[in-house]
Amino acid sequence: MSVADSQHKSKGSLTRALQRWRGAGERKRLLQVIQPALIGLIDGTISTLAPIFATAYIAGSRAALLVGLAAALGAAISMGMSEGLSDDGSLTGRGSSLPRGLITGVATFLGGAAHTLPFLIGDLDQALKVAYVVVACELVLIAFVRKRFLRVSLTGSLVQVTLGGLIVVAVGVAVGHG
Repeated sequence: MSVADSQHKSKGSLTRALQRWRGAGERKRLLQVIQPALIGLIDGTISTLAPIFATAYIAGSRAALLVGLAAALGAAISMGMSEGLSDDGSLTGRGSSLPRGLITGVATFLGGAAHTLPFLIGDLDQALKVAYVVVACELVLIAFVRKRFLRVSLTGSLVQVTLGGLIVVAVGVAVGHG
């Protein structure tokens, strides 16, 4: 198969996926795409905070970057498998397990990697400042997605996700200074 044929096939697959998305009902999109992505984003963002920040305080920016990437990849694999293996969709109507697992895994990685990237900055104080801002943006994004698709109060959602994030960051800081 030539490169042009491969690109044409990829565009066709993407077009079909977009058509299925547009044709699906709101509940189906929520169960099969939004919920798996949201659970991944929440887990990736929150579960990786403690190891990343503990490592930053113990060993500096480079170590935090490497631990953060490892944590994001490990969490992505774990969450993707958990979502995919926990429900084949036949009883719940949540759709095929493979796409849900992939969606969850990718979202988990993005959630964990986003606040890892500031540790590309060699100066730890600068990296931490940027990372804290990125975490705040991630938590606000999660709250907005919850408001938009789960119809929860933005204020309540911000309080919930921020409190969860702060608890995990506090654990990481405490371990890093322990």
